[in-house]
Amino acid sequence: MSPLRILLGLLLALAAPLALGADNPLSVPAITLSTNADGQQEYSVSLQILLIMTALSFIPAFVMLMTSFTRIIIVFSILRQALGLQQTPSNQILIGLALFLTLFVMAPVFERINQDALQPYLNEQLPAQEAIARAEGPIKDFMLAQTRTSDLELFVRLSKRTDIASPEQAPLTILVPAFVTSELKTAFQIGFMIFIPFLIIDLVVSSVLMAMGMMMLSPLIVSLPFKIMLFVLIDGWALIIGTLAGSFGTV
Repeated sequence: MSPLRILLGLLLALAAPLALGADNPLSVPAITLSTNADGQQEYSVSLQILLIMTALSFIPAFVMLMTSFTRIIIVFSILRQALGLQQTPSNQILIGLALFLTLFVMAPVFERINQDALQPYLNEQLPAQEAIARAEGPIKDFMLAQTRTSDLELFVRLSKRTDIASPEQAPLTILVPAFVTSELKTAFQIGFMIFIPFLIIDLVVSSVLMAMGMMMLSPLIVSLPFKIMLFVLIDGWALIIGTLAGSFGTV
């Protein structure tokens, strides 16, 4: 059972006491269920609004843990540390850049969700439950494409689930932590490759200063202009952003 369906069940349980007061003419019924001809149930508009407002609180977690945001922001942070810059670019700029790059990378996924789930639901061609199930498909496909098999097997083993025969059958409760673990590993691998040339510059500058007897002068102060110059000459931002966008295989 997916987390979205679990959340739906919890909200129904919490709203049930409110529905018991429907006999009072001054009260507004919180739950109104209607059964379609095919046996599926539709919930009242008031409950759908409640679900939407509750889902808004999960948007930050969704953006950080189920999209490309995690890898991008970690690489940007490591890049700033490698350059030796503490607050430049600022956190707001890095987060904003990471968000828009995430929208760029996830655009094909969001387009599939819009075509397969959101628009049919808004046009009343799909019930809410089926729309949610269809929306899970593109997200799961994206996360599975970025998740290492070893990480997924780790969380399947920890969950003690024996009914998962293939990665496609893994629920979001298992897939999301496996995806985040893989993203962290990939981000640190990219960060390691970024750190190497700047580390070499620091070592060279430090050795030169020691040879000249300038022990009291910090090597970081001297190497910082050289690292910035190197990064600008090789068009570093374009290389980093292009590599990150291409690493997901969706653009």
